Amino acid sequence: MVCGGFACSRNALCALNVVYVLVGLLLIGVAAWGKSFGIVSSIHIIGGVIAVGVFLLLIAIVGLIGAINHHQVMLFFYMVILGLVFLFQLGVSCSCLALNTSRQERLFTAAWNILGNSTRKDIEVKLNCCGLLNNTSDALAMQTFQADYSACKAVCKVNMTRCPKCGEKMLKHSDEALKILGGVGLFFSFTEILGVLLAMRYRNQKDPRANPSAFL
Repeated sequence: MVCGGFACSRNALCALNVVYVLVGLLLIGVAAWGKSFGIVSSIHIIGGVIAVGVFLLLIAIVGLIGAINHHQVMLFFYMVILGLVFLFQLGVSCSCLALNTSRQERLFTAAWNILGNSTRKDIEVKLNCCGLLNNTSDALAMQTFQADYSACKAVCKVNMTRCPKCGEKMLKHSDEALKILGGVGLFFSFTEILGVLLAMRYRNQKDPRANPSAFL
């Protein structure tokens, strides 16, 4: 069977959409893992990755059904929406990779400052750390850190051992999540162009299962 045949195009499009399903699940899983850690959820771009993953998962299912049934309308909407997902995913992935440590620190500091004392203590106990970041260049930040550290109820503080800073733990976690999300999203976003082109070609091919005189 030649590679340009109807069955070959259908199989290639189905395989590509299976990959999109797996990528969508991976993006949702890693993003949910990233948001579940402390106040990393304050990085709203991670929420954007979850949205991309959901849309990619749904459009991949539409693509699979459309490819199996050679459904003209579904394949048309598949091409249009997948093209939009590509643009959105490309932008979100680049934003994840561009969010450096200093920007993350500012986001965490802003989110930490609006948290109540009880919420801060809950985070410290959960992560076994004390305070956010001891920024020696900012007198207010140093004062906040010292107050948080003295009121900390984490296990490390109770055991009289050296407690790590919560900000350092969250920065390490968020940096790992953003690099994975940005790298995976950026790499697979370009395969979505291939999906659009393949669907366009497959949609205009004659279906041998249909009436031989009909051109779909």
